Amino acid sequence: MDPVIIVGAGPVGLTLALALARQEVPCVVLDEGPGKDEPRPARSVVLREDTTALLERLTGAPLARAGSRWAGWRSMRRKQVTHEVVFDATAPAPLHIAQHVLTGALRAALTRERLVEVAVDSRLDSLEQEPSGVTAHTRGPRSTWWRGSYLVGCDGPRSTVRKLQDIRFPGRTAVERHAVAALRTELPRPGEALLHRMPPWRASGPFAGEVTARPLPDSVWRLDWLLPPGKDLVTPELLLTRIRETLAGWAGGPTPPYELLDTGVHTVHHRLARRWRADRVFLAGDAAHLLGSLGTHGLDEGLRDADNLAWKLALAWHHGHHEALLDSYQAERRAIVSARLRAADQALPLLRGGGGLRSYVPGSGRGHDALLVDGHLGQGPLGAPGGHPGSPLAPRNLEGAVPVDTPLGAPVTDVRVTAEDGTFVRLRDRLGRGALLVVLIAPGTGVWERRHWVSAGIMPRLAAAVAALPHPAELLVAESYPGAAAHTVLLVRPDGHLVTALGGVRPADLYAAAETVLGGPADAETAGTAETAGTAETAGTEARTAAGAGSR
Repeated sequence: MDPVIIVGAGPVGLTLALALARQEVPCVVLDEGPGKDEPRPARSVVLREDTTALLERLTGAPLARAGSRWAGWRSMRRKQVTHEVVFDATAPAPLHIAQHVLTGALRAALTRERLVEVAVDSRLDSLEQEPSGVTAHTRGPRSTWWRGSYLVGCDGPRSTVRKLQDIRFPGRTAVERHAVAALRTELPRPGEALLHRMPPWRASGPFAGEVTARPLPDSVWRLDWLLPPGKDLVTPELLLTRIRETLAGWAGGPTPPYELLDTGVHTVHHRLARRWRADRVFLAGDAAHLLGSLGTHGLDEGLRDADNLAWKLALAWHHGHHEALLDSYQAERRAIVSARLRAADQALPLLRGGGGLRSYVPGSGRGHDALLVDGHLGQGPLGAPGGHPGSPLAPRNLEGAVPVDTPLGAPVTDVRVTAEDGTFVRLRDRLGRGALLVVLIAPGTGVWERRHWVSAGIMPRLAAAVAALPHPAELLVAESYPGAAAHTVLLVRPDGHLVTALGGVRPADLYAAAETVLGGPADAETAGTAETAGTAETAGTEARTAAGAGSR
């Protein structure tokens, strides 16, 4: 079968290529550039903890060493601290990393992948779709035709793929503008990120209201000054003046020594593509959505696009085209990003309105600062990882379903599990392999060797039910899971979202949930579904009888 064509070699496209290769799907990455990225410390990204884990799992590189995990976070208004967070094992810090460093790690990992070809200096200029695949043409030194099974546009805000598919990209332009500087210096609280609103040294002009400082390794800091609406020119002289004033204000004295490394102006747009799928063509990352106001993390959402799409494309590539499964990518991811944009648009008038009755309400400033903290730290409606409760892949009306602390469709909590070979691993480490995960909550198993309990109790019946599922699944055992009683069985998608939690071993429910999360039966297989489900139940019953167990 033809490879998947990925247009764009930014972090989203490279991540998608790695994720597909790990599931034995060949890819061609069309890179319009020379295959390397210019070092730009002022162009950095903030990644949530689970997204960082995804990248480290794919690259095999400890990205936390290449970036900065903050020691804490402070929000200040004038001279007062309004919000303070200390990061630890119970509250993991986001990762702040220069984008060229992240892209370099992804490119290095791709050089070790036999299933991925990166075609540099290859700019897409046309594509054609057929029922059996996609044909793309590139111009440049390697002008040629490429044949693929699917094509994914990860080619940024000005996406050629989106334009060739005539997909509208409505939204708002220049929602926020920031002047940015990356510099090496020593600040009073090393390793701690800071959002300072209305600093007391602020002056009139385009840098008056808000500045953010986020640390990078080697005493490098990225500073962002919010600019007022409009197109005021940010001159080098004005930027240098603001750098000196800001550093002096935080130091409480003369401007400390600093080395200016990079500057820029970051403009935030809010846009959402009308469609993320056109037959065998998909959009991901900035080609599908633009967000980033109020501290929200646009690239982080693009990486979640790649994680969501990869396992679905892999299933379609290996087992045949499945409309419902592929349609679910747009249904799930577009709904989450749309909600994020809607929350930001609702908060913007409060935070950037500059007056009105709300500004006189006692405590309103502190509440507004809390909204900004949500965006910057990946919390609340502005920033928390989204779930898929209304997904077309969500099973409904399962008799044995029970509640746990993780809502259905949300990312699972990363707990320690025992793998099938008896080793202890993190649940998150088993994601991204294309298999479903079935997790049995069995207190006490962690203190016994696997050979003592693998054939006891309900394990044989559960193993038989897992073996009968319509897709490969890995059986894991956990000592505990938040909100789960003993003998609860969790079904987890390949991208780490909870499908269902069942009260005990219920083979028919487990099979039905697995079949639903795979998009339902393909048209040609519909007739055999009832018979297969019955076989799963029968296999489970026989195993239960043989083991003399069967507690639900």
